[in-house]
Amino acid sequence: MLSDVTSEVLRRNSEAVLERIEFACARAGRAPGEVRLVAVTKTLGPHVVAMARALGIRDFGENYVQELRGKRSAAPDATWHYVGRVQSNTAKHVAELADFVHGLEPGGAASRLSRRAETRNERLAVLVQVDFTGNRAGAAPEEVPALAEEISALEGLTLAGLMTLPPMPERPEDARPYFRRLRLLRDRLLNTHPEAVELSMGMSLDYEVAVEEGATMVRIGTALFGQRPPNG
Repeated sequence: MLSDVTSEVLRRNSEAVLERIEFACARAGRAPGEVRLVAVTKTLGPHVVAMARALGIRDFGENYVQELRGKRSAAPDATWHYVGRVQSNTAKHVAELADFVHGLEPGGAASRLSRRAETRNERLAVLVQVDFTGNRAGAAPEEVPALAEEISALEGLTLAGLMTLPPMPERPEDARPYFRRLRLLRDRLLNTHPEAVELSMGMSLDYEVAVEEGATMVRIGTALFGQRPPNG
């Protein structure tokens, strides 16, 4: 776990990130309130989550079920996003702990998420992960309409939108074509699923470009908390 994140460093970093989001929104003619900052706290201890919440951060993202379970109590009034890969054997735990699930792909995880959410008399917001490269996790663009129909038919789930992970860019601009394609795909999906408004795209290196292309959620770790260890 990282231990050198101080409240003052986090305050400065969060202010800088929010300012850059505001500037990106201005360039795109958008309101800053349209973009949700999801602080990804992978490898960080619960005390850092509590610190971030005290500074006004309201959304947190976790990649692993065990970390999500261990940290949620540090900010019980926050909104928690599961941003890791949803596997069939962990789906029931994700449904119990998360408010949003990013990265749903074709397979059995959707029905498992649905069943557990239903037993809790809740509806879980999910985003379909789209793979534009053909070699990463997620649904191919042409698979999205069928997967959207499948999710919409499940009682425990609400289709909230789409997300993507472009190839690691050398420059922020390298990610723009992928973000633009996701927005256009979402816009087409709205014709049949008007509730699917969210676009989860953009991380520390390229979130400003993502905001310019319509992101409603940006998943930020390093720009807030500093560099993780190589295996973090």
